[in-house]
Amino acid sequence: MPGSSPRLAPGLALIFDMDGVLVDSNPVHREAWEAFNRRYGLETTEAMHEFMYGKRNDAIVRGFFGETLSAEEVHSRGAAKEALYREMMQDRLAEALVPGVREFLEDHRDTPKALATNGEPENVDLLLDRSGLRAYFQVVVNGHMVENPKPHPEIYLRTSQLLGVVPANCIVFEDSYSGVEAALSSGMRVIGLRTTYDDLPGTILDIDNFLSGDLHQWLGRQSPVS
Repeated sequence: MPGSSPRLAPGLALIFDMDGVLVDSNPVHREAWEAFNRRYGLETTEAMHEFMYGKRNDAIVRGFFGETLSAEEVHSRGAAKEALYREMMQDRLAEALVPGVREFLEDHRDTPKALATNGEPENVDLLLDRSGLRAYFQVVVNGHMVENPKPHPEIYLRTSQLLGVVPANCIVFEDSYSGVEAALSSGMRVIGLRTTYDDLPGTILDIDNFLSGDLHQWLGRQSPVS
C-alpha cells in the first residue's frame, strides 16, 4: 500500500523499461508473434522468442524474415504484428500489470520518473492510458525516439538528459539482457525483474515484482553522487 516503501533520497531518479517491468506482456508478445508469423508460413521456435526479448521491431522482423526485406516492408510487418498484440492485450492489461507497480509508483510520486522502452509508441500509449499510469512519468522515451535502440545506451542517456539527472543517480528497472546492457553502459544502477529471466548478469538486485522487501530496503540505502 502507499507509504510502505521508504522515500528515495532527493537527487535520485527512477527509470522503467515497459515490457516485463511495468507490465508482464511478454507472454502476449509471444502469442502475437506466433500468430503473425503463421501468416507467412513460419513457425516460431523458442530460440526466436529468446531473440525477440528486449529488441526493437525492426531488428526482430529482419531476424525472423531475413535481411533482404525493404525498410517499408520491415515497418509494415512490425506494425501489423503490434496491431495484433494490442488487440490481444487490451482486455488483459489490468491483470498483466506487474504486482505492486501501481503502489510503488504512488509511493515514489515525488521522485523524478521516466519510461524508456524499445517498444512501439502505440503500445506505450495503450499501457499508460488504459492503465492510468501516465501521470506518474515526467519523461517517456520510446524506441522510435532514438537512432540506436537497446542494447546501445542512447535511450538511457537521452532519458537521463530529459530528466535532468546524471546517469550515476538514475536507478533503472529492466528485465532483458539488452536492457541491462544498455543501462549499465550508461553508468546507471540496475535492478532486474525476474519476469523474463531468472538471472540478469550485472544487476545489483533481482526481484520478482515491486512488492519485494529487499527492493524497499535497498532503495532506502541509496544516496546521490555529487
